[in-house]
Amino acid sequence: MQHVIDIQRQVDAEDLPDEAGLVRWVTGALQDQTQACELTVRLVDAEEMRALNLAYRGKDYATNVLSFPADLPEEIVAQMPERLLGDLVLCLPVLRREAAEQGKTLAEHMAHLLVHGCLHLQGYDHEDDAQAAEMEQKEIHILALEGISNPYEQEAGRPELP
Repeated sequence: MQHVIDIQRQVDAEDLPDEAGLVRWVTGALQDQTQACELTVRLVDAEEMRALNLAYRGKDYATNVLSFPADLPEEIVAQMPERLLGDLVLCLPVLRREAAEQGKTLAEHMAHLLVHGCLHLQGYDHEDDAQAAEMEQKEIHILALEGISNPYEQEAGRPELP
């Protein structure tokens, strides 16, 4: 099954993972999908992310990742060759800062947030402890398949999940 993954780079830098890596991480997060999916990943600067976060969440700061699930009428969805999941927006300056603070590489942190965002687009959430535990276990499993260690075990004061 071939997913359609559109990578948009509003910012670019030498330290960013290549497009093949981004697509591989997104594809890994879509491993349970039985239908080909379509989504867009956009890499942005702090100014664009701040504007999006303010417009859609009422929060006036740049955040690390935003997920915008597609919300189409069922009659349109039924006619589409791929399941339209939506859009992910990642803020590179925030990811760089967080990766440094957490002692991770930019690639590891970016992989984690791409997987996290893709799971949101597929309906996963972390509004309560049970949902958070399920989503985190899924993230840990997907990242482990890519050789990336548990992103939660390095966070101070947070217990590692089994």
